[in-house]
Amino acid sequence: MPQPLFRRPSLLTGLLTESRRHTMLEPTLRPDSLVLYKNRPARITQLSDKKLDIQTDLGETVSVRPKDVTLLHPGPLRSLSELKSPNGEVIAAWELLAGETTTLTELAELAFDAYTPATAWAVQQLLADGLYFSGALDAITVHTAERVATIQATRAAKAAEEQAWQSFLVRMQSGCHAPEDERYLGDVVALALQQREQSRVLRALGREETPQNAHALLLATGYWAAAFNPYPLRLQAPLAAPELPLPALPDETRRDLTHLAAFAIDDEGARDPDDAISWDGERLWVHVADVAALVAPDDPVDQEARTRGVNLYLPEGMVSMLPPEATDQLGLGLSPVSPALSFGMKLTPAGEVIDVCIEPSWVRVTRISYEEAEDRLTETLFAQLYLLAQRFAARRQAAGAIDISLPETKIRVDDERVTIRPLPALRSRDLVREAMLMTGVAVAQYAQAHGLAIPYSVQDPPEELLDLSNGALSAMFAQRKLLKPGQPKAEPAPHAGLGLPHYVQATSPLRRYGDLLVHQQLRAHLQGKSAMDGGTLFARLTEASAGVSVSRRTERLSNNHWRLVYLQQQQVWQGEAVVVDKNGARNTVLIPELELETEIYGRPDLMLDDLITVQVSEVNLPTLETRFRVMK
Repeated sequence: MPQPLFRRPSLLTGLLTESRRHTMLEPTLRPDSLVLYKNRPARITQLSDKKLDIQTDLGETVSVRPKDVTLLHPGPLRSLSELKSPNGEVIAAWELLAGETTTLTELAELAFDAYTPATAWAVQQLLADGLYFSGALDAITVHTAERVATIQATRAAKAAEEQAWQSFLVRMQSGCHAPEDERYLGDVVALALQQREQSRVLRALGREETPQNAHALLLATGYWAAAFNPYPLRLQAPLAAPELPLPALPDETRRDLTHLAAFAIDDEGARDPDDAISWDGERLWVHVADVAALVAPDDPVDQEARTRGVNLYLPEGMVSMLPPEATDQLGLGLSPVSPALSFGMKLTPAGEVIDVCIEPSWVRVTRISYEEAEDRLTETLFAQLYLLAQRFAARRQAAGAIDISLPETKIRVDDERVTIRPLPALRSRDLVREAMLMTGVAVAQYAQAHGLAIPYSVQDPPEELLDLSNGALSAMFAQRKLLKPGQPKAEPAPHAGLGLPHYVQATSPLRRYGDLLVHQQLRAHLQGKSAMDGGTLFARLTEASAGVSVSRRTERLSNNHWRLVYLQQQQVWQGEAVVVDKNGARNTVLIPELELETEIYGRPDLMLDDLITVQVSEVNLPTLETRFRVMK
């Protein structure tokens, strides 16, 4: 609290008494009066009927309306330079008047011994400051000591906060952060995750307020490590499996197929085995996890799965659309005997699927990897299965199937360390793919034979078919761009890319909600119950498509993110690339080892399918951009 400055208390008291007897005359605007204009002092130079000319402290002459100014002193004021700060006893005047109301004239006389243009402007500045006084010129509120103390404390806190803010900005510019910066960085994080559109921090640093710039700042200051993947949060993808109870498996009749050797063939480390294959000497059997036995239409688990639409597969882990208990109970090969919905079918010598049967079953499944299955293709059972697959594939090829074979990789993250493993082109993968496609044809035939509403997967043929016979990556790349998107339809129609007259996705109900819908339809029919009509079915499929879109985009962006993190972790990465497209001096190259497409500029001499060596020269995580230079 400031110390009082009482030098002449008797004079102050006398002035107070005298000033309160004084009656202010009606304010009159005239030349050389001091007025307030836009919170700055001004002097009236000339009056007219409706306007007055004023000179501002900036040296400008402005024509304004009388209502645009406030009279501070009638003058005469010959020059604004006369408004020098007067000596006075402001604290003494405040203490004398604390808690009361006064006027500009009275306060000027008490604090500065006179009411002059200079003292009137000094009082106006005290009002603008707001520490001791506030209010209108003719009704000035004199703050109490408690109010002054509160204002001073608030100002001190504000000054400390401003100092902390400026120190924070210095740290941001120098590329570091402190623990206390958490509160400021919140808006940067929110912008980086696309949870808001603005950031005070980026604005103060003079940077464009974009998620990429926010991401870059968080990386540059070490607040986020390069290994932080923002895309699941940015796209609001589910980050954990649903925690919902499942009923017990119903007590119902199931066909015992445990005598058949059944194999669930998948990638090493796969956690959701939902299909397996068998051969009984006449029929190919594809066993699929009987998810619809536990998940009925419109129960809470079904509704949650519909919202998610699909399992989310990220390099750092998988998030399932169903509760983990569903996989525990239904995953094939996770228990000695598993419940399944088994699809039996025969294949003609021409590769046509016939004699389809679908039955709930018990199966005994062995889980093996693609690599293990590849090593067993000479065994009688696996050789027979592969022969069936070849026969069916030949029929598809004859029907115009488009076989695009581009490099694939598996990205995995363990303790923030990234590994990228190219997936070899194995015959065992072909075997499993063809078995699943046969099942899709079998389900389509069954649905048509029994009048079941079902989502058929349909794809129109491309406008142009390229020659892919030589296996050139450039041709594969070009043909992929020409493919039309597949889409679900209520009526059966060809799937041109697969070379199938009709096809239904039905072998992954643990992973895809659309497959679960198919199983719910089949199960209702097998039990003699009413299945969903086409309108209901497609309304649910449409609802699920939103979640599918989020998951697929999250997977794509996350995979790209981890590829770039991998390149950073390698420090200097070098490898082979193939030119797959050209546009003048711009070359699109595919790096098989990374399953990465990028652009190479300034090399018009490169030809399609040229094999070149490239080295990474720049990695930009926020924009997901990489640059490579050609080494040879």
